[in-house]
Amino acid sequence: MLRSEIAEILSASKGQGWVPEPEAKRIFSLAGLEVPKFIWTTDIEKALRFAKERGYPLAGKIVSPKILHKSDRNGVVLGIKGDRELAETFNRFSQIEGFAGILVEEMVSGLELIIGSKVDYQFGPVILLGMGGTGVEIYRDVSLRMAPLALKDAENMIHCLKAHRLLSGYRGSEPIHLSKLMEMLTIFSGLVMELEKLVDSIDLNPVICSSTRCVIADARIILRDPKGLE
Repeated sequence: MLRSEIAEILSASKGQGWVPEPEAKRIFSLAGLEVPKFIWTTDIEKALRFAKERGYPLAGKIVSPKILHKSDRNGVVLGIKGDRELAETFNRFSQIEGFAGILVEEMVSGLELIIGSKVDYQFGPVILLGMGGTGVEIYRDVSLRMAPLALKDAENMIHCLKAHRLLSGYRGSEPIHLSKLMEMLTIFSGLVMELEKLVDSIDLNPVICSSTRCVIADARIILRDPKGLE
């Protein structure tokens, strides 16, 4: 059964056909996946207070029901170093069509991966793991499995990547926390099964993994059929 809090978030997004990033991250957090510490606000003072509590550098992202691809509108600013830059970013975002606030979140460092899902008309939910970030279309290094995943399936997906040695520590680089990544994959696949009838696709890119954690730095949920949420 779909959890009530998740159902409410999806229902609120039915009109636009996709889930805003802050709400998508709330879904993943409810499912037990790690997301950056963040605030979503239309009040610059609240954003500045969050920045004071968390410390710089921070990332700032536009939130708007009119904008699915934030980078196309220069709606992502990384490495914000101080109050003045944060205020300038907020002011610029507030002039963009459909402004519904700014997402301000902690910066996370590590190896960039992509995790995604797509509901195939024949096989059902399919899970993808690959090398992520801005180079995802260049590397084209991915592995696929049908959901749900067991831990062994997640481990096999990792080892099927051409660049899997990067994850284990290549030529002195720090290895990522492979158990955290496998746990994320299995929890994610369970969530995908739960949302199968409502969600067409999910993209987590990048998922940033280090030696201590795996964090969903950016997320997109596309609804399968908004009418199905009524």
